[in-house]
Amino acid sequence: MAVTRRNILTNADVRAQYARGVNLLKREFTGPTTSSLGIPGPSRQVSTYDLFVVWHHTAMSTMTPPSQGDRNAAHRGPVFFPWHRFMLIQLELNLQRVLEDETFGLPYWDWAADGARTPSQQRQSALWRATAVGGTGSPVRTGPFRFIADDPDSFRIRVEADADGRLIQSNRGLRRDLGVSISTLPNRADTAGALALRPYDQANWDTTSAGFRNRAEGWAAPDAPALHNRVHVWVGGDMLPSSSPNDPVFYLNHCNEDRLWEAWMARHTRTYVPAQSAPASLRGHRINDQMLAFLSAPMRPADVLDARSIYAYDSLAV
Repeated sequence: MAVTRRNILTNADVRAQYARGVNLLKREFTGPTTSSLGIPGPSRQVSTYDLFVVWHHTAMSTMTPPSQGDRNAAHRGPVFFPWHRFMLIQLELNLQRVLEDETFGLPYWDWAADGARTPSQQRQSALWRATAVGGTGSPVRTGPFRFIADDPDSFRIRVEADADGRLIQSNRGLRRDLGVSISTLPNRADTAGALALRPYDQANWDTTSAGFRNRAEGWAAPDAPALHNRVHVWVGGDMLPSSSPNDPVFYLNHCNEDRLWEAWMARHTRTYVPAQSAPASLRGHRINDQMLAFLSAPMRPADVLDARSIYAYDSLAV
């Protein structure tokens, strides 16, 4: 039975479940260690939640193909939406498991609703209250992911990317700098502009491409509004490097991006390019190429084009 993914801004129950589930995964250790994952320093167990951080970092560090272009295994090319859908499904399954609730659906953050407000009001959104995901700071000291120095069980960043893009061990609180690097979030006009674009993607199949994927990912031309990337930059702090899943807001952003993709497909048909007949230079981004996996068997873009048997959104109004 398909679960329903709901708006975290308007549903208190899903806010509480999400926070509880994330913290349970942060405290779950199933065997992998920093040593087994090649992360320098003393050998320490890595939580299930932090394994997703490692997965995302690995995907960003895996160029596709290694010798051409700036595409990696999850970004800057057509696979951006399918790969993150694959990741969201795996996280959702793990949250259902630890919550012992097969009906739980990942919530999304409708940042375009917040983006319609003034910069000051955006920073005061209900999302950043202690009753939701907590606020800004270095470290964040409010909400379910707050840092408490003398509590080893409080939410801590244990694995992160350093300035050279390498994974290192750490032991600190979560960091956010809401609205500091850029003052405003995307708004309804921005999402409407992206939804109107066709095709899904096209040559050069990278950060210079016209089409829906590149605009929604956020590598659009300077005169066109970016979406996904802008949200990462607006939140700032731990949302900036390749270890950005350290901030649970990462998944709220990507769940909304996935909702945008679903809305695009509902409008323009459930299609994906490039085809498998595309040149080997697009390996990793073609419809039947296996996507980089870490916590489960690999999937292909073709496998996730229609996920309606797994989940549905309470609204596709973006």
